[in-house]
Amino acid sequence: MKKILFGVIFVLLITALHAQRFAYVDTEYILSNIPAYKAAQDKLNQLSLEWQKEIEAEYDLVDKVFKEYQTEKVLLTNELMKQREAEIASKEKAVKDLQRRYFGPQGELFEKRQEFIKPIQDEVYNVIKDIAESGNFAIIFDTASGATILFTDPRFDKSDEVLEKLGYKN
Repeated sequence: MKKILFGVIFVLLITALHAQRFAYVDTEYILSNIPAYKAAQDKLNQLSLEWQKEIEAEYDLVDKVFKEYQTEKVLLTNELMKQREAEIASKEKAVKDLQRRYFGPQGELFEKRQEFIKPIQDEVYNVIKDIAESGNFAIIFDTASGATILFTDPRFDKSDEVLEKLGYKN
């Protein structure tokens, strides 16, 4: 009796899994073929470089003030030394705060990435979702996400279909 029950469950499971439809997309490929995404990436890279140069300039200024302090240290009283050390520490903290403001987890770069790139990613996601629903796909894998997929049949690749629905012909 247990063997029959196990056999029936096994057959039902295999039948259910066999009936599922699967497809895959390559989001890196899709995004690289969207000019707005490339433009947003370029804009983010430019902002990042500008902010990095600003931070480096501020660190250079702190370094200059510290070197001046080191050369004048022998001539300063204890009170002036403490005052200069506090001034240097304050400037260094200000630069670190600026760096955190630009590049921190909720910094301006993150906000700009949300502003420029997230709408494009959401649009791609919505098209993938529409393809999954209209094609009755149970799962659509993303080959760009680092999932280990050993073999893919090109006829199940829906990346070009996503681009086409987004209005970009390849």
